[in-house]
Amino acid sequence: MQTGEVYRVEVSVTDQRLRVFDENVEHREYIISTSKYGIGNEIDSYKTPVGHFEIKKKIGDGEKYGTIFKSRRAAGLFDFSESSDEDLILSRILWLNGMEPENANTFDRYIYIHGTNHEDSLGQSRSYGCIRMFNEDIIELYELTQIGTPIFIYD
Repeated sequence: MQTGEVYRVEVSVTDQRLRVFDENVEHREYIISTSKYGIGNEIDSYKTPVGHFEIKKKIGDGEKYGTIFKSRRAAGLFDFSESSDEDLILSRILWLNGMEPENANTFDRYIYIHGTNHEDSLGQSRSYGCIRMFNEDIIELYELTQIGTPIFIYD
């Protein structure tokens, strides 16, 4: 893998998998968690949107593994030896922008791909609209992608 390569990302809600492609060759596959409320584009629905997207903002350059983000700002480190019912956004944020009329509100809905403190629930639909990943995996994905990387989310 060379720096500057352009990948595309596909997210399967049914499989709870995120796949990174280099042209048509699968480069990486990650276990994820999408919304427990299903798919949809409605404001305040807590559903994972579907369709074509791009990464509009990347947040977390140089932050430590387990950094907690509040309002997209670093706010301390998560202690993985503790448990928390809170749905935390950890390690990195890839903020999505919808590219179609039906999902154009995605950026304003604050839909991200991010690390989670609920790694034990990955592989199941348990989020509140965002796409959760293992913290190690989101850090790797963050490095593989860039602003404008295309993302396709489908059922």
